[in-house]
Amino acid sequence: MRITGILLLLFSYALVINGCSKEKDEAKNLEQIYAEKGIPVKVQTVQPAPFQKVSYYNAILRGFRESSVFAALGDRIDKIYVKVGDYVQKNQVLLSFPTDNPTAQYYQAKVAFENARRTIERMKELLKSGGISQQDFDNAQTQFEVARANWDAVRQAVKVKAPISGYVTKINVRETDNVDVKAELVTITQTDRMKAEIWIAESEINEIHDGLPAVARWNGFEIKGKVIQVNMAMDLKQRAFKAILEFDNPDNTVKSGVTAEIEIVTIDREKAIVVDQTSLLKEGGQRYVFVNNNGKAEKRPVKIGSQNGAKVLLLEGLKPGDQLIIEGQFLLKDGSKINIIG
Repeated sequence: MRITGILLLLFSYALVINGCSKEKDEAKNLEQIYAEKGIPVKVQTVQPAPFQKVSYYNAILRGFRESSVFAALGDRIDKIYVKVGDYVQKNQVLLSFPTDNPTAQYYQAKVAFENARRTIERMKELLKSGGISQQDFDNAQTQFEVARANWDAVRQAVKVKAPISGYVTKINVRETDNVDVKAELVTITQTDRMKAEIWIAESEINEIHDGLPAVARWNGFEIKGKVIQVNMAMDLKQRAFKAILEFDNPDNTVKSGVTAEIEIVTIDREKAIVVDQTSLLKEGGQRYVFVNNNGKAEKRPVKIGSQNGAKVLLLEGLKPGDQLIIEGQFLLKDGSKINIIG
């Protein structure tokens, strides 16, 4: 039994040795074939081609100019003169509070202003006739300016006016509502132009700059615009760079406050050298490709640019007419004999 076991072991070992020898012979034969006929490869003639890279973001669109008015006093809303969607001019009255509010002192400010105005008119005549000194007139003028400023402030507090021209996009109160001081009342927005803020990752910041074309899409609508500002410093909270975009919205179809998909064309070249990512090899941080050089593989360093999916923009290393090896390149060394099969 013991002799039989040893014989089986020796037989198994012989089979392993024999198998290894066959593999070496086959490998040797393959190397000989490559040496004689060349390593089979496929090539592609390099031709200029269009290259475009688009970056996508989601952002809230707002009117390029937007301003809200806030309550200057706490009281009941007496009257609202506008509704959402109305176009208003700057300084148009939007809503009003009661004029008998003790806090506003509406009538007191009005009387003080009227008295100061009459006083300054009388003193103008006295100054001309020499009845008062210039100092007395200047003091009266100062009192008049203070009374006028108080009267303007009270009127603005009681009769709330639009800070800019534009559309009423939000009304937060109703008539008879009691509001607190500094409560937001009405928002006015200019929606013929829209703006959006996006956050750009560190890896993409060198591709985004002022003037790049952009498109905003929302609910089937599309408006065109451009990048108008890119911050040069990273926001430490967002860990990204903020950029501001502006869009034309002539028909006011896109509403303020909606979330839109933003598309920015970062690179758009009609003629560029573009290769598939699979054609690129890497060695020690250097990218390179193989090209056909009179039947031999030439190792060619390349400088890569942006990437769009599997397509890579090359900045240096290849030129139109070069025969780029696109299959079989992993078997090659610089100077290897090649057999072009396609």
